[in-house]
Amino acid sequence: MDEVKGRIHSLETFGSVDGPGVRFVIFLQGCMMRCAYCHNVDTWGRETDNVKTADELLGQAERYRSYWGSDGGITVSGGEALLQMDFLLELFRKAKARGIGTCIDTAGQPFTREEPFFSKFRELMENTDLLLVDIKHIDPVQHRKLTGWGNENILDMLRLLSDMGKPVWIRQVLVPGITDDDGYLRQTRAFIETLSNVQRIEILPYHALGIYKWEKLGIPYTLGDTESPAPERVANAERILRGERA
Repeated sequence: MDEVKGRIHSLETFGSVDGPGVRFVIFLQGCMMRCAYCHNVDTWGRETDNVKTADELLGQAERYRSYWGSDGGITVSGGEALLQMDFLLELFRKAKARGIGTCIDTAGQPFTREEPFFSKFRELMENTDLLLVDIKHIDPVQHRKLTGWGNENILDMLRLLSDMGKPVWIRQVLVPGITDDDGYLRQTRAFIETLSNVQRIEILPYHALGIYKWEKLGIPYTLGDTESPAPERVANAERILRGERA
């Protein structure tokens, strides 16, 4: 049987913002979501000639192992990592056999309790140390406007991960006029309080640094007039989502 190969967008050898410690970050190709602020729009399409096996990637990653320390390892991001479930299963199984820490950066959109995805997801979690999960928007209607998809299955995935006791970092992109709303932020905080596995909450301020990719691909960018949030709004969001008093 042919070895499973991953469709790779790019690699980052010294990632410092994609999980604990220094990470070897694998960005996979392909995403179903169409987030209005996406800064990796070039990862949407699934087709690429850049394919690699798990052993090839782990061989590359281990060249940098001396820099990882006790907390580092590999992070698989995207695109959407969970779209390549069979590849992830093989990659993480082999990574754990080598004693490598594993992390997934995901928006959770492919998640379903239907088979065969659900059984594969539960198996994947056996070799996953940490998940970084983006909550694009807590309101399902606004989530669909922002991404093209609802969020019911994403919140369901987070509940399952809580039930499993699987460590999660929650990430929220703060977009003025969209997610930078105290009411929505409080709703998100209320949901987070129902989870027992959240180790960290990160606010990612909106930026438009990826507009050139949209222009290059000829895709209209609808947030061109949106400014990055002011520092005080970022601090406000951090207080609310972390349950801190002003």
